[in-house]
Amino acid sequence: MTFKDFGFDERLLEGIEATGYETATPVQEQVIPLILKGRDLIASAQTGTGKTAAFLLPIIHKIINAAASDHINALIIVPTRELAVQIAQNLEGLSYFTPISSLAVYGGGDGASFVQERQALSRGAEIVICTPGRLIGHLNMGYVKFQQLEYLILDEADRMLDMGFNDDIMKIISFLPKNRQTLLFSATMPAKIRDLAKKILKDPAEITISLSKPPEKIKQEAFVVYDSQKPVLIKHLLKLKDYNTVLIFCSKKHTVKDLTHQLKRAGFSADEIHSDLEQGMREQVLAAFINKRLRILVATDILSRGIHIDNIDLVINYDVPNDGEDYVHRIGRTARAETNGTAFTLVNEREQKKFAAIETLIGKTVTKAMVPEQFGETPGYNPMHSKKRTNRQFSGKNKSA
Repeated sequence: MTFKDFGFDERLLEGIEATGYETATPVQEQVIPLILKGRDLIASAQTGTGKTAAFLLPIIHKIINAAASDHINALIIVPTRELAVQIAQNLEGLSYFTPISSLAVYGGGDGASFVQERQALSRGAEIVICTPGRLIGHLNMGYVKFQQLEYLILDEADRMLDMGFNDDIMKIISFLPKNRQTLLFSATMPAKIRDLAKKILKDPAEITISLSKPPEKIKQEAFVVYDSQKPVLIKHLLKLKDYNTVLIFCSKKHTVKDLTHQLKRAGFSADEIHSDLEQGMREQVLAAFINKRLRILVATDILSRGIHIDNIDLVINYDVPNDGEDYVHRIGRTARAETNGTAFTLVNEREQKKFAAIETLIGKTVTKAMVPEQFGETPGYNPMHSKKRTNRQFSGKNKSA
């Protein structure tokens, strides 16, 4: 199905063509007609399925074909600054040939950026992309023009609730007109998401695109080790093969900092990204990684969803994520754009039960690669009753290269 089949405005089609989009993805084929018809929507779709364009395109089309106004037409709420920036960039490209005005509102900037946001919100940018906390700061001052808002989009809704934004979301919604079109996108559909949907959606259509399983193109392996063995094993794995781009996920910021320091001391081209960094520095590090000036990026889960980076050769889970869906999203950073990819997970004795649950979720037993004998004794893999054992040495040539 091509984008011309949706009946989009010619100005929007120019932007679609310039952006390089050709045919619609499954989520776009199902979601766009419903949005164009004015239906509320709850959609479950994995990262990388094209869901950002699925809601941006019909919203842009509807706004540019409505009467001109000086109010905010659409509000897109997202969990992180990075996702806000990405959506804003996608919006800029798609709407380049249209008169759409847009604004990204997120924390981490200086006082000048807050003033610029205030001015734009007062005038009424047509589409606003925001993180919850930053927008509430503006709402409390009383100048945000939401009286005639027509579209509300919540992207990565499950992540926002996991981050504790439920009260912030409901407060923002209290400022919005009740007569609006509301779209909720979530990678997972736990009970708390359905409870939220009941509160804010009206007779929604429900779309589920795909099961939460990693692409078959991803080669998955796990290494069962003690925590003390993880840093040295990572250095060993990075030397086995000349990976061009490596993304390492850690669950805690202090782990990101410690591991990055060790990799740099060992001579690797590595840097870190987490919420303690200033926004400008985070953008610099991410840009260096995307442009291949930086080989290894160590990150918290801030990058596991919503960030579009193609051609990542290797993803390493330094520790097992708490949620099986997070595992899928983490390793889903590789094997994108029709390429193959590799994902390694380091599992300590306390994480084995969590990893077994992940294997159940994805319907696959992940190969337990042998740890080199030089690293000493390692835990046995028994998710119910962990016991010590000594692993045999493995050949990097046929097991982990």
